[in-house]
Amino acid sequence: MTTGWTGPVLVTGTDTEVGKTVVTAAIAAAAQAAGLRVAVVKPGQTGTATGEPGDVDSVTRLAAPLTGRTLAAYPDPLAPLAAARVADLPPLELYTAVDAIREETDKHDLVLVEGAGGLLVPMGLRPSGEPWTVADLAVSLGAPAVVVARAGLGTLNHTALTLEALERRAIPAGVVIGAWPAEPELVHWANLTELAPNLIGAVPMGAGAMDPGVFRRSAPGWLTPALYGVLDDWRTWAEDAS
Repeated sequence: MTTGWTGPVLVTGTDTEVGKTVVTAAIAAAAQAAGLRVAVVKPGQTGTATGEPGDVDSVTRLAAPLTGRTLAAYPDPLAPLAAARVADLPPLELYTAVDAIREETDKHDLVLVEGAGGLLVPMGLRPSGEPWTVADLAVSLGAPAVVVARAGLGTLNHTALTLEALERRAIPAGVVIGAWPAEPELVHWANLTELAPNLIGAVPMGAGAMDPGVFRRSAPGWLTPALYGVLDDWRTWAEDAS
């Protein structure tokens, strides 16, 4: 079995809609192909009505079989704490999330915890009444973080800020490009070069629309061994993916 990250791993992003769910599915698929037992936990799902499929369902569709669990869901497409307040629903308590994730860690080799939005989005409340974030969850779990980033203009600043916030909290981290374009332009190649020292994966744009079988077979080629993939040459990969 390839050696990579185990236990709880946080999947966060530099922003919303950067590809966290598809990246989570790719990591899950690659890890399962390597023989690991995998669970995916979504602490706070927003923007889905009762009974509607959420991000865990999307991951399961692409990377099944795996254990999927959503801890709290709110109908409005807002940050989880704001969504809880607007809907007059109880916010998720930090240590409730920690306990649930540790419960899955006891039963699985790898537990992927997909955040909402970026690293410092308010997710819920501590017992003191203070908000907590994905960064606080990573610290409480002693978990590393996967930072999903855009490929285009603006990503260098957003990624650097996120990595700096993680480093200040002593959280190990790597970067995955969430959607590498089929026809990359100069800015994409330049950003790939700048991001390369921290890159541990890159997923092609449109991967979430793939047939699940094709997705599962392809996923290891998008990730480095840290995430149970086989990728080791970024420029060759990017040229092949284009």
